Amino acid sequence: MSIDSLNWKILTCLQKNARMSNAEIGRQVGISSPAVSERIKKMEDAGIIQHYHTTVSPFEAGYQLKALITIRAFMGMLKPFLDKVKTYDEVINCYRITGNENIVMEVVLKNQKHLEAFIDQLIVYGETKTQIILSHVVKHNAVKPLK
Repeated sequence: MSIDSLNWKILTCLQKNARMSNAEIGRQVGISSPAVSERIKKMEDAGIIQHYHTTVSPFEAGYQLKALITIRAFMGMLKPFLDKVKTYDEVINCYRITGNENIVMEVVLKNQKHLEAFIDQLIVYGETKTQIILSHVVKHNAVKPLK
């Protein structure tokens, strides 16, 4: 399925507010609510729209630290780690990457002691590097049409 300019406008609306009504999207993009609904359904069926979610502020939810942790897996430990990482409640995003490290994770933690205990669980799988996140510079996760 190709994404025409009208679908991009609909996607832009949904990325700003996934709870926006089809009627409101229709007003903003210039088509009827049923037409919006049909286009959204087609994009969902095609896998272009994959999820609707709520973003929770980790700090307001009681976590004091947010960090990026990279792992350079020991020989033979990447597969076991990929299985294990899915069980960690601290991990909010995990990516397999290229370069010297194999994995980068975004994690939320209660405090420094929690960070230390979490790293202790990880070091059996490989060498870790940790960066504490101080703030978001770009709070925008919208996908835009390529130029």
